Amino acid sequence: MKSALVVGSTGQDGSYLCEYLLALGYKVFGLKRRSTREHIEIPGVCYIIGDVLDGNSILEALRISDPDEVYNLAADTFVGSSWAQPLEQGEVTGLGCLRVLDAIRQYSKHIKFYQASTSELYGSSPAPQNELTPFHPRNPYACAKLYAHSITVNYRESYGMYACCGILFNHESERRGSAFVTQKIVTQVAEILAGKREVIELGSMTAKRDWGYAPEYVAAMHLMLQQPLPTDYVVATGETHTIQEFLDIVIDHALCKFDTIGPIKIRKDVDLRPAETWELRGDASKIRAIGWEPHVKIDELASIMLKAAIARTK
Repeated sequence: MKSALVVGSTGQDGSYLCEYLLALGYKVFGLKRRSTREHIEIPGVCYIIGDVLDGNSILEALRISDPDEVYNLAADTFVGSSWAQPLEQGEVTGLGCLRVLDAIRQYSKHIKFYQASTSELYGSSPAPQNELTPFHPRNPYACAKLYAHSITVNYRESYGMYACCGILFNHESERRGSAFVTQKIVTQVAEILAGKREVIELGSMTAKRDWGYAPEYVAAMHLMLQQPLPTDYVVATGETHTIQEFLDIVIDHALCKFDTIGPIKIRKDVDLRPAETWELRGDASKIRAIGWEPHVKIDELASIMLKAAIARTK
């Protein structure tokens, strides 16, 4: 039986990845902090208390789990807050990856390692973006992720470690955290349907994103580590939509279900980000060539998320 250690196991991606690995017959261990914003525990996972700020706790988790594969998903993933806490971003998102990598180097270089990179690395580089597109991060979160991405490549080349980076474009689900724009949209629309609010409040509506479905993206993470040689992959749908378009799709679904509601009012908040990333659209040809395909597109994604938000709001 294979075993895996998922670092950052209680968030959206970590919870789906744990479920996916369990279904494949893995013995799954999850590293979790004593306190965390997102906390989704999956039955069947052996949770270990630890922190990417503490290299000794990572080594101890490796000794307990003795894994074949380690997935590092630990990060403060909300871009907006990274402006207010740039040092925390560097410590958790950047140096946290290095602590995991170096613990693996000390424990066993035969472990396969996955690092969760992000499309935010590309910043203002023109779309579509692939594995050869230059990085130009536009926020502290992306800068910290660039360090993590680069040190993963460095350890692969320097120590011969099996280490891959998955450059995942935006991927959402009903488990997405409340601070993310897609979850804000479906939650506010659900609250309007329930008579709990009258106006939707959002920031920039013109940014373009490549949105996929998180459960499909964790399958891509696993697929990367099953290849003969380690390398990096873009994971994306190849389709881009504005935040306004996502909102329109959600509203259309809401009106189809509840045709008695009136026009939905939208108020734009002040956008406080010093720099914005305007268009992210991935070219996932490389990972498609080894068998991965996205199936859930934006219309179905919006429906899934809205249905869950309505259920929570009742």
